Amino acid sequence: MSYDHKGIERKWQHYWDEHQTFKTAPESSGQPKYYVMNMFPYPSGQGLHVGHPESYTATDIMARFKRMKGFNVLQPMGWDAFGLPAEQYAIKTGHNPADFTNENIKHFKAQIKSLGFSYDWNREINTTDPEYYKWTQWIFEQLYKKGLAYEDEIMVNWAPDFPGGGIVVSNEEVIDGKTERGEYPVYRVPMKQWVLRITKYADRLLEDLDDLDWPEAIKEQQRNWIGRSTGASVFFNVDPKSNTRIEVYTTRPDTLFGATYMVLAPEHELVDQITTDEQQSEVAAYKAKIASKSDLERTDLNKNKTGAFTGAYGINPINGEKIPIWIADYVLASYGTGAIMAVPAHDGRDFEFAKKFDLPIKAVIAGGDISQEAYTGDGTHINSGFLDGLNKQDAIDEAVVWLEEHKAGHKQINYKLRDWIFSRQRYWGEPIPVIHWEDGTQTLVPEDQLPLRLPHLNQEQMKPSGTGESPLANAGDWLNVTGKDGLKGRRETNTMPQWAGSSWYFLRYIDPHNNKVLADPEKLKYWMNVDLYVGGAEHAVLHLLYARFWHKFLYDLGVVPTKEPFQKLVNQGMILGENHEKMSKSKGNVVNPDDIVSAFGADSLRVYEMFMGPLTQSKPWNTDSLAGIRRYLDRVWRIFTDDGDGLNPAIVNENDGSLDKVYNQTVKKVTDDYAAMHFNTAISQMMVFINETFKAKKLPRKYMNAFLQLLNPVAPHITEELWQKMGHDSSIAYTVWPTYDSSQLVEDQIEMAVQINGKVRSKLTASVHISRDELAKLAENDFEVQKYIAGKTIVKLIAIPGKIINIVVK
Repeated sequence: MSYDHKGIERKWQHYWDEHQTFKTAPESSGQPKYYVMNMFPYPSGQGLHVGHPESYTATDIMARFKRMKGFNVLQPMGWDAFGLPAEQYAIKTGHNPADFTNENIKHFKAQIKSLGFSYDWNREINTTDPEYYKWTQWIFEQLYKKGLAYEDEIMVNWAPDFPGGGIVVSNEEVIDGKTERGEYPVYRVPMKQWVLRITKYADRLLEDLDDLDWPEAIKEQQRNWIGRSTGASVFFNVDPKSNTRIEVYTTRPDTLFGATYMVLAPEHELVDQITTDEQQSEVAAYKAKIASKSDLERTDLNKNKTGAFTGAYGINPINGEKIPIWIADYVLASYGTGAIMAVPAHDGRDFEFAKKFDLPIKAVIAGGDISQEAYTGDGTHINSGFLDGLNKQDAIDEAVVWLEEHKAGHKQINYKLRDWIFSRQRYWGEPIPVIHWEDGTQTLVPEDQLPLRLPHLNQEQMKPSGTGESPLANAGDWLNVTGKDGLKGRRETNTMPQWAGSSWYFLRYIDPHNNKVLADPEKLKYWMNVDLYVGGAEHAVLHLLYARFWHKFLYDLGVVPTKEPFQKLVNQGMILGENHEKMSKSKGNVVNPDDIVSAFGADSLRVYEMFMGPLTQSKPWNTDSLAGIRRYLDRVWRIFTDDGDGLNPAIVNENDGSLDKVYNQTVKKVTDDYAAMHFNTAISQMMVFINETFKAKKLPRKYMNAFLQLLNPVAPHITEELWQKMGHDSSIAYTVWPTYDSSQLVEDQIEMAVQINGKVRSKLTASVHISRDELAKLAENDFEVQKYIAGKTIVKLIAIPGKIINIVVK
């Protein structure tokens, strides 16, 4: 009987479900724990793509491997189900996002189950489930109580002409100053938003990275995002407004003598105050012109410098010079103080601006040709008064001392990290549990009234409110409340961002049905922190940073026992199309995993994706290679069954020793490679083993059983079926991992090259215990060597057992 993947996979998936094979053992099991998880998916209507099974198979291999190694394994799965695409689809079709999100989850779950992953489905979570987001809201309330959640005026993308009323859109939905949908003009306007004070944790988020087993590139991205720097705050008095001063943060106070102009962000609070009457119209026109630009367009994408002169001047505190104050879009109000001192001789961005607007360029560091470009290297200070002749660090230190002595500034630590804008003007998100009362006060929804449920809106109600508020402003019955004292109030209409639910979900997996606390402290103590977390590098910054922030906050509250959530992080590489490009519908190179499972089987897909190359590298899809993996599994089936209904009669209890070496080599390599997540090389070794079994006359039952255990983490269905055919009554999942005999790994014979006058002319196989003299004699008598030394004199013969034989003749 040939390998019927459809019947076998259906059979064992049903068996695992029926027997709850992968239900996690209680914390009292006495076993060491292993907590492994993937970044949970957003359940889109398109379902899985072949990139999903790559990371899911990797974690499943580790889960199955660790179970056989005696660990109590927690491997859960859930759904990051709030999100903008669902709301956009709901507005377009009139369907409520809750309804089709649940349908999408059913589809996703069926696809995942078809791939045989060993998840504990009793722990499944869904961020849109009120019993889940009850605790997301609870965490927000604790942040609020500790002063870490506050409201502030934040610049947002406002599209007032959007059909149905104005709407706030995300940066991703703005293209060339217009909405992605409908191309309506977008303007940057201030709007009240909820903000989380993540900056209070900046130092800890930075310092604790050193303790994590994460890719160094990911840690460096987090360090750069936090962006801690040491510099100085410098105060510039404004002329003619002598009672006004502008604070500038700079990492290079030593270059103050080279500051020839200043730039404020157009939104800076002092712009209107300091702008002279003559410049009012020009400044107002410029502010209107750049109002629709996103932060990205103003900085990284800003190739053409623009600006407007305010008519005011700043007094450089270090030399008393008056320097013009401009506004320009390349300075953001959200970074630093929203104001810079420009030193164009030594900053490329400032140099471009100065050249365009014919502003002075003054060198204060020796080196380079500032008539051509800014000199950004190190050098001795020049044209800098008391700093002349000093190197960079000494000049910085001296400048800070001078600023502090003259009360013109002080040493300052600054961060690129901004507080987390936590509001979204959306319907499909967790309601923020705050009530605004008519007397100007605000209160939290009492904890015993959580969750504050999202009301069910119809298509008309889900349209933009027109005021900039979320569509929840249209839900009158839900929106308006009356206190016990008769005071009228209004619920917060903003909802939480999609990041909220994913910032703590790994904790809820540990105790998903607890309605008393977020999770039982004893269970958290047993399971945390996550031993292995696998997901895409695209989440390197925000998701991981936000999750670490919330975890540290909960650690401070005493809710969780560890400072960090994820001990080890692995980023899988991308699976590209057959044309080596990223898969996309527009390129026609998308591969549907359902089609692959149907045609080749789930085990073939799993083994292929792990065999493509190192897990962390990107690699192109190749259907021919997938077919080759299917042929390999056919060979595995054949060696066990001899293509019959029963067992291959060559599988016997006796051992003639012919497979001893390759068996022990295979157990060792697969064990080591799984532990290091080198799955492709483990599979290669298992292929070697199967090749050798076809050469053997007898197949020891012990070795064949162990091979199925080795292959099971990658190909669970076929190995369960063959395990049963080998006479076992229970699942292979919890069997004891095979061991190897290290004495069988020792090589008795070794191959060595024979060089004659520097060129390899032959190869010898000899005992590892051979002496130098014996090896030299063996080399001289070798047939191939004889051809090259005949009629010649051996000048030198060097024979090193285990390494090389070198003969010099003339």
